Amino acid sequence: MFLGWQDQARSQGPAYALSHDPRHEHARRVPRARRELVTPDSVRLPQLGLRRVPGLRREEVAMLADISADYYLRLEQGRDRNPSIQVLESLARVLQLGDTGTAYLLSLGSDRPRRARRRPRKEAVPSGNVKLLDSLTLPAFLEGRYFDVLAANPLATVLSPHLVTGRNRLRDVFLDPAEQSLYPAGEDATAGLVAGFRQSVGTDTDDPRFIELVGELSLASDRFRQLWARHDVHAREGTSVTLDHPQVGELTLNREKRAVSGSAGLLLVVYHADRNTQNDEKLRLLSSCQTVPHTPAPTDRATATPD
Repeated sequence: MFLGWQDQARSQGPAYALSHDPRHEHARRVPRARRELVTPDSVRLPQLGLRRVPGLRREEVAMLADISADYYLRLEQGRDRNPSIQVLESLARVLQLGDTGTAYLLSLGSDRPRRARRRPRKEAVPSGNVKLLDSLTLPAFLEGRYFDVLAANPLATVLSPHLVTGRNRLRDVFLDPAEQSLYPAGEDATAGLVAGFRQSVGTDTDDPRFIELVGELSLASDRFRQLWARHDVHAREGTSVTLDHPQVGELTLNREKRAVSGSAGLLLVVYHADRNTQNDEKLRLLSSCQTVPHTPAPTDRATATPD
């Protein structure tokens, strides 16, 4: 269970919590989860006889990574917590993690000392960015590291009524049927969202807000629980997104994500259509429907700060 190590830490005292770094637990789970997703064909292994496990066997991963099967077993079981960078890079190559996933695995295997647990800090929105949102003629919002909507302009709310200050993208996409109905390619949308969230949080796996969100979503959504168990990690970057909008029907937009300087984890998200296309016309039509002026509302997740 995801929160098992926290329960043990509470019952066994501070010595257990200090010696059981949650990064080690995640580092142990990644190879097991990922090897089940790698097919023998994709690594050019012959398939001989019946296979009782999905993906690669432990000994196959070990052989391809050029380590002993016994050592790989110890890694999966958490009995070896200090693998070398070379071993982790070899495993990342075999498990096809990509650049972002490799960096994540290396960070989990790092022997850097853990930071003392801290109280969750409100994410601050620079006041200049709120003004920028108001000036944009495209749908846009500010997204925090926990995927909270920290500020949004009225055009964003025209795209989705959930793109308003104080909402959380993970909760809305996984738990709200109205928001889910906007995404005809729901499986791709949810997979990308979870992989981006894991990359955003990184190794701060004992962060109280992180624990709250993952625990809540794991209990309430089978889809989230399945995706979280895959340990996919993707950068929070722009992509094309198709919506089934109740007013204009199918609408394909480019969703750009840009980091906000001086605010760790804060992204400016902007939607735009390719010029002179039906999607461009539909977006202009939606823009004309926006009549209510924007007034940012304070929330417990964000505060506006002077630049």
